[in-house]
Amino acid sequence: MRIDLNADLGESAERWASGEDMALLKVVTSANVCCGAYAGDDELISATCEACVERGVAIGAQVGYPDREGFGREPMEMAPEALHDEVAGQIAHLRDLAKAVDGRVTYVKPHGALYNTIVRDEVQAGAVVEAVRGAGLPLVGLPGAASLRLARAAGIPVVLEGFADRGYTDEGTLIPRKEPGALIEEPSDAAVQAVRLLHDGVESICVHSDSPGALDIVRAVRVALEYAGAEVRHP
Repeated sequence: MRIDLNADLGESAERWASGEDMALLKVVTSANVCCGAYAGDDELISATCEACVERGVAIGAQVGYPDREGFGREPMEMAPEALHDEVAGQIAHLRDLAKAVDGRVTYVKPHGALYNTIVRDEVQAGAVVEAVRGAGLPLVGLPGAASLRLARAAGIPVVLEGFADRGYTDEGTLIPRKEPGALIEEPSDAAVQAVRLLHDGVESICVHSDSPGALDIVRAVRVALEYAGAEVRHP
C-alpha cells in the first residue's frame, strides 16, 4: 500500500515564523501551497516552495475563492468564466514562484468552500476542471465529488483524498466546520481515522495546518499509517 500525506501550507506568516510549517514539512510528503487568493503573499509562498524543494516534498497548487477576509471558507457565487480564469491564474502564479526556486507544481487541490462546493455544484466543478485541464495537472478531491467525475471524463488524473482531522457525514461529505463533530482534535482519533481511510482506498490524507495540535496529529497519523503497512510518499 502507498499513501500520500498532505498539509495546507503557505497560508500564515505567524505559523511560518514560529517554525510550525517547517516542522510539518519534515513529516508530510506533499504541501498544498496557498496561491495567494485567500491568504499568504509572494514572499511566504516562495519560501514555502523553497523549503519543499529542499526537503523533497511535492508542491501542489491550493486554489480557492478570492476571499481573504473569509479565508476562502465561505461559498461564493462566481460566473463559470470568472472562476475558470481565477483558478487558472492562481495555478500559473504558483508555477512561476515555484520555478524561481527550482520547484514545480505537481497537482491541484481546491481549498475550503471551493473544495466543498464542487463536490455537488456541476457548474463550478466544470469551471475548475477546465482550468486544471489547461494546466495539465492531476486534481485532488473528495471521493464521489462531481469535480472528480468531470475530471475523469476529461482525461484528467484524479487523486482520492481523505481527511484525518475532519468529521464526515453519513453521505461521505465533510461535516461543516460550524457544526458539532466537524473537527477531530485528538491525535489518536485522527490516526485511527487515517488508517480507516487508507483501507477505504483513498490515495492522499490531509491534516490541516491550522487545526489545533496539527503537528502532533500529523506525526500520529504518519506513525499509524506506517504501522498499518503503508509506504507514505507522494505518488
